[in-house]
Amino acid sequence: MKIAVYGREFQPSVIPYVQHLFDVLIARNAELWIYEDFQQFLGQQITFSGAFHNYSSRSQLPEDIGFMLSLGGDGTMLAAVSIVGDSGIPVAGVNLGRLGFLADINKDDIDTAIEAIFQGEYNIQKRTLLSVWSEQTTLFKGSPFALNDITLFKSDSSAMITVSAYLNGELLNAYWADGIIVATPTGSTAYSLSCGGPIIVPGSGNFVITPISPHNLNVRPVVLSDDIELELQIESRSGKFLLSCDSQTTSVSTDIRLKIRRAHYQANLLRLKNYSYFSNLRNKLLWGLDARNY
Repeated sequence: MKIAVYGREFQPSVIPYVQHLFDVLIARNAELWIYEDFQQFLGQQITFSGAFHNYSSRSQLPEDIGFMLSLGGDGTMLAAVSIVGDSGIPVAGVNLGRLGFLADINKDDIDTAIEAIFQGEYNIQKRTLLSVWSEQTTLFKGSPFALNDITLFKSDSSAMITVSAYLNGELLNAYWADGIIVATPTGSTAYSLSCGGPIIVPGSGNFVITPISPHNLNVRPVVLSDDIELELQIESRSGKFLLSCDSQTTSVSTDIRLKIRRAHYQANLLRLKNYSYFSNLRNKLLWGLDARNY
């Protein structure tokens, strides 16, 4: 099986787990394609007992790649999804970080997880993405897609910004705030949740607009159908604002009008047969763990 591997620098404490993972894959005669920057980091940390290939972009991966294995936390998983783009390559995540909503394979379960994957005991879960673009400029080098969220921030620590949001051409609201988050169901448990947004179950066909520290306390998150086109016009004293698309961030002039809508493709997440979204939710958010229950 041909497997692409993506990752970032990690803490020394997880080196034994990563070493074991590569030993297991090579023992199964997997043909490994390792992200070039990650391989350079790994070269100083672990020992490879077999040959491998390097890649630096999706175009360098073979067409018959089985899946991409992300080693790290949820941020690493988002970057891996960005690399595979609309190729349809499934992405599985081994959690070497902390929370692990997306990267759901525990580092202590590497053996059983790899065994299950090679036996075909997994499901492919499709997740909606958002795209952001402008008719006035090219954003994020032509790859403006987000699995979690698209976020607008003020560019400095002083005055708030005003974000006028239009739904299919009709004004929804003029948000006077530090910014707004436009999140997918996948991203509803990320930054949006910490700003008071609701949890949306994947596959619901929605996205949510969540304001960041709005001046008007009557302004609340709004859940919308994902077939709507959202247009944003921003006003700021500095004449610019920060635009984030998952792990990518850029500074944008307030002369630029943004449009956001559902992307033309979905991400394929590889989930083991024992994976449960609601069980994952309970475990990660510590639901039910109250001393009064014991």
